[in-house]
Amino acid sequence: MINRRDILKGMAVSGSYLGLGMFPQFAQAATSASTKPKRIIFFLQNQGFESGTCLPKNVDKTHSLKGVSLPKPIAALEPYRDKLNIIYGLHGKHTSPTHSAYFGALGGYRGGDGIGPAAETIDHLISRKLSQTIMPHLCIGFDSLEAMRARPTISTLSASGPGQGIHMYSDPNLLYKTIFGSIASDEISTQYKVDSQILTRVQKMATQKGLGLPSGERQRYDNYLQGFAGMNDLRERLQGASPHLKKFMPEYDSRYTNPEFETDWHDRLLDLGIAALQSGITNVLTVGSGRGQIFGSWKGIGVEEQGHMLGHMPQEGNPIWDKIRHYNCRMLIKLMKSLEAIPEGDGTMMDNTLIVYTSNNADKQHTDGSVWPFMTLGNCSGRMKMGQFVKVEGNRSINSFYMTLLEAIGAPVESFNMSPQLAEKFDDKLGSIDDLLV
Repeated sequence: MINRRDILKGMAVSGSYLGLGMFPQFAQAATSASTKPKRIIFFLQNQGFESGTCLPKNVDKTHSLKGVSLPKPIAALEPYRDKLNIIYGLHGKHTSPTHSAYFGALGGYRGGDGIGPAAETIDHLISRKLSQTIMPHLCIGFDSLEAMRARPTISTLSASGPGQGIHMYSDPNLLYKTIFGSIASDEISTQYKVDSQILTRVQKMATQKGLGLPSGERQRYDNYLQGFAGMNDLRERLQGASPHLKKFMPEYDSRYTNPEFETDWHDRLLDLGIAALQSGITNVLTVGSGRGQIFGSWKGIGVEEQGHMLGHMPQEGNPIWDKIRHYNCRMLIKLMKSLEAIPEGDGTMMDNTLIVYTSNNADKQHTDGSVWPFMTLGNCSGRMKMGQFVKVEGNRSINSFYMTLLEAIGAPVESFNMSPQLAEKFDDKLGSIDDLLV
């Protein structure tokens, strides 16, 4: 006989493994105010984004990037200067970033180690405002092989609401089987079908077992039930889209099952994120390189140092950090090229996409958040300007930048996670940044 304690324990284990329930929230997305398709990718590298590694020399005001040489760490983006914005002058002092702002980096509120999300983060809010997809918001995270295997999912950067963190996938095998399990090789698809049958039975059993619970326990119990309902609903919808998904299914090889370096898994996770974007099953992808924490490993690109000590090194002029930033840029370029390869309307998917690059640590470890550089690539269906260095004047917060993104997708707001009282101290003009919008 299975008692209530066993069911609750089993649900927690199943939810943690499959990456749902408290994981990526597959809620209904509202229709955007614009009829043009839009998608946004957030890429956050941990340990900071020093301004000296991204600011052009001898440029101290808003200026075109045409003919401007980019700093060595981001030099790989020079062929894409016409699509690039480098944004300087924003701050996130109110997020208390120190080692990491965690949820505060995308939430624009106080964060920190052990502090849960105070509100919805910008990536999830955008996923709700954009047009309906099967997986409105997908999060992936990179770390050392040991860390990714030990914790194949983790919640540190994105949230669907207060106390509701969204887990990012860090094991590409798990994400591959989630998206393509029903159409993969015989071995994978057979296991996928067995798992689906088990999940359906467990959901039915758990629903019956919870009927007699007191109201206080019932609310907590219902949260677990919603996780199973979400898992089963997602599987049904992905299976229904399998003929279309098969066109975008990456090759499943030894780099998934027997990686030599952690970067093998990083690259596979990015491939799966690209496949989700190209196939149209998601419109918002969040990439956490370092998973929003103070750790991380990049031995596959020749970086022997790892973990917390990377954050204690200066980044500008440091060949170690140049390698990591070059690797980031190669990923950004791969995202752009992959979306440029897919026709959409009278252009390509990239024409309707915006990539946002920054760090969850503002400019460095042990920062006060007074300097928080960003880069963007693309124009989000013609809504964002491109090809410029933007010097944001005055006391402007990252919240205003996030409001700019919402206006770009056709969903403007009067404020984002900042009260009028906070705005008096932290933002001279809470609202969109005009120099970024067309």
